[in-house]
Amino acid sequence: MKEAPHILVVDDHREIRDSVTRFLEKNGMRATGAKDATDMDARMARGSFDLIVLDVMMPGENGLSACKRLSETGDIPVLMLTALSDADDRIRGLDIGADDYLTKPFNPRELLARIHAILRRSNRQEVHGGDLAGKKVRFAHLELDHDRHMLTNDAGEVTTLTSGELKMLSILLERSRMVLSRDELLELTAGRTAGPLDRTIDNQVSRLRRKVEPDVLRPRIITTVRNGGYCLACDVEVIA
Repeated sequence: MKEAPHILVVDDHREIRDSVTRFLEKNGMRATGAKDATDMDARMARGSFDLIVLDVMMPGENGLSACKRLSETGDIPVLMLTALSDADDRIRGLDIGADDYLTKPFNPRELLARIHAILRRSNRQEVHGGDLAGKKVRFAHLELDHDRHMLTNDAGEVTTLTSGELKMLSILLERSRMVLSRDELLELTAGRTAGPLDRTIDNQVSRLRRKVEPDVLRPRIITTVRNGGYCLACDVEVIA
């Protein structure tokens, strides 16, 4: 029988941390609490987790910094908890690799539903590995080493991608020359629909362009299609 998923809840407010862990345990999961990023690191060193629920506002290292560090060193899914008014934090969190966010105060059942959705997506990725898993591909003037999160240009210069950037680029590479709407990209990257004035995808594409485009002001690799969305406007070749 498959073991219940283990969730690490990182929040400096003890009442929130304890109530979330109890709720998750009552709903068939294993849950461990951590009071800050340092405590999170210590608990991760002692055990493995399937997902991290991570608060943005914490003493010491904040959640955004911790999320960026996690996305650069591993593939564990992260659900960010943000204050209702902190739209910029939500966007930055998704840009640096968070899989989803939830604003405080939140309904515990919605938190549970989002955790289940992230775990389902993660399980599908583990089973299928994605079309580019374990491969190196060539596109435009760049070579992507998927598993190492590394881009190398014709001059030999290397750029490291965050987990979020790799996910977005992989989706575009697997669908080269196809126009993908913002809603389609949001569903593929985060498994959710866009809210009013949601600019998550635009911000993610903008960050990715800084790493792949020779001229960010005149993008030719990831192009914008008016009233359509975005398109990887080049061919892709698997080289290894």
